[in-house]
Amino acid sequence: MSRPVAPCRERPESMFSSVKSALNSGDLLFGQLETTVTERGERAPNAKLAMRTNVANANAVADCGFDVMSFAGNHCLDLGETGFNDTLQHMEGLGVRLCGAGPDLTSARKPSIVKCGDLTIAFLAYSSILPEGYAASSTRPGCAPMRAHTSYEMIEHDQPGTPPRILTRAHREDLANLVSDIKAAKQQADFVVMSIHWGIHITPIVLADYQRDVAHAAIDAGAGAILGHHPHILKGVEFYKGCPIFYSMGNFAIEQPQAFDPAITQSASFKHLLSLHPDKPAEGIYVLPDDTRMSMIVKLKLSENGVEQTLTQPVMIDDNSIPRIVSPDHPDFQKIAAYLGQISTESGLALNVEAYGAKLVLSAG
Repeated sequence: MSRPVAPCRERPESMFSSVKSALNSGDLLFGQLETTVTERGERAPNAKLAMRTNVANANAVADCGFDVMSFAGNHCLDLGETGFNDTLQHMEGLGVRLCGAGPDLTSARKPSIVKCGDLTIAFLAYSSILPEGYAASSTRPGCAPMRAHTSYEMIEHDQPGTPPRILTRAHREDLANLVSDIKAAKQQADFVVMSIHWGIHITPIVLADYQRDVAHAAIDAGAGAILGHHPHILKGVEFYKGCPIFYSMGNFAIEQPQAFDPAITQSASFKHLLSLHPDKPAEGIYVLPDDTRMSMIVKLKLSENGVEQTLTQPVMIDDNSIPRIVSPDHPDFQKIAAYLGQISTESGLALNVEAYGAKLVLSAG
C-alpha cells in the first residue's frame, strides 16, 4: 500500500527508481491517485492547485504494478468533467482499477473487488476534503463524500479574543452510507479495505474529531484496515479491535506543487498552508516542511482471519521528490521509527514500533 501518487515529469519512471521492487514485492498493490490524467479540460474555478499529468506519467504508475487506486480526493475535478472522465478512461485502459469516484454517487460508492490468492478483497474509497461540486450526486460525477461539520467552542468565555476549541463531527448521511457500503462489501469479500482522503494538512500530530469516529464506525461495520491520506505528512497509527488505522501515510511519489503551477508558491493559499506547520518553510526546490519527507510503504499480511501482521518499509523523499527506501543501518530508519511512535503517543494512540529486518512491525501498544 502506498500513499499519494502524482508524477509529472519528463522521465516519470525516475520517480519510482528506488521503490519499484518494494512495490512489486506484494501480491496486490493499492495507492491514492492524487492527480487527474488528462491533456484536456478547463481548470475548475475553485481549484487552488489544479493537478494534471499526461498518459506517459500514468504509464509509469501502471508499470509499478498498481492494481487498485483511489481517485477520491480534492483534485478529482480540477480539470472539470472532461479531465475527470479522461482519468477514469486512461487508468482503466492501463489496467488500473479506480474506486471512490464515478459518473454518479452510486458508481463512486461501488467497491473494487479483487482476488488475491485465496482471498477476495474489496476496496472502498471516500473523501472528506471536498471543494464545492467535487462530491458525486445522483446526477453529477465526482467522488464518494464523507463530509464533516466544523464548530467552535469558547474555552474561556470570560476572555474575549482567546482561541476557541475546534470541534468536528461526521456528516450523518455520509457516515450512514459509508457504513452501509462496508456491510454490503463484506458480504462479497473476505476482507474490506477503506481508503479515505481526510484530516488536517501539513499540521503535525493533530487529528480532527471526526476521523476517529469515522474510523471506528468503519471497523465496527466490517472494514479490516483503514488507509488515510491527504495531510502530506505522517500522522499516528491506531489499532482498533485489532485492525490498523493509518490516519495519514504521508507523501510518496508526488511532485512538489510548483510542478503543476509555477506560481503557486506565491499564492495566499499556499502561504497559509505553510503557516500551519510550526517550522520555517524550506528553501530550494523541495518547498514543503522537512518532516513531510518521512514516508513509508505499508505491507499488510492477510489471512481469512484478517490482518496477521502490519509492516512498514521506511522511505525518505529526496530534494527531487523521489521516494527512496531507507536501509536499517541508516540514521533515517530510526528517525522514522521514533517519529511514528512519538506522533502516535501525542495523538493519544497506543502504538508499538519494532524493527524487523529492513521493515518496522506495528502493533497495538
